[in-house]
Amino acid sequence: MKRTMSVAGTFYPARAVEIERYIEHFDAVYEERHTLPDVKSRAVIVPHAGYIYSGYTANIAYKILQKSGVKKFVIIGPSHRVGFDGVSLCDLKSYETPLGDIASQREIVKELQDKFAVTCFVDAHSEHSTEVQFPFVKYYIPDAEIVEIVYSRADAQDISSIIDLILSHEDYGVIISTDLSHFYDLEDANKLDNVCLEAVKTLDTNKLHSGCEACGMIGVEAMLISAKKLSLNSHILDYRTSADASGDESKVVGYMSAYFT
Repeated sequence: MKRTMSVAGTFYPARAVEIERYIEHFDAVYEERHTLPDVKSRAVIVPHAGYIYSGYTANIAYKILQKSGVKKFVIIGPSHRVGFDGVSLCDLKSYETPLGDIASQREIVKELQDKFAVTCFVDAHSEHSTEVQFPFVKYYIPDAEIVEIVYSRADAQDISSIIDLILSHEDYGVIISTDLSHFYDLEDANKLDNVCLEAVKTLDTNKLHSGCEACGMIGVEAMLISAKKLSLNSHILDYRTSADASGDESKVVGYMSAYFT
């Protein structure tokens, strides 16, 4: 079974040339202002809104991942459309993108299915939080292999155990998908999002629950738990809101990217 595109033409362009133009623009803007950190990281947090809003923020994390040399990734994101208990992992053949298909990393699928209580909710895999990451992966790591994990009513400790297993393999990486606060005015959004940013910076799961309103908070908490266990350091790459693109400060959504070393 192929994982077909469900949000192409809405969250991101349906044509390869338009995706490439977006990414080239993001790169040009970033390189005018910053120098990419000289690091190798196999674990990142990225946003998942439309590229016009959060693509710049996500793009920086993928530039970091490209430097790692890793070509196998598990992409973990929250379900926005379908409610279910636990974690969904389907044994897919490939993942469709406008830039070409990405092969599934089926060895890690089998290992995860053997070791954890995962099931396959097919309907959960028409999910934008994970799908918007696929074109970035294909652009920066053309021969990558990926696995998509979507969670709903799940426990952060359980997902952390999955992350631990993934990162125990030196040739695997993990991509955690989340947006931050939704539809507050800019001032309130900045306050709420700062709680999330500080929690990620300090790997403080208690702080995460003291005001952060990330839609993918379970995945973020899982990553912070794993980072503590694995003695990883966290680094914020970018933070912004939808107001940076739209100019509308009355109802904004927050976006962050970060990496772990």
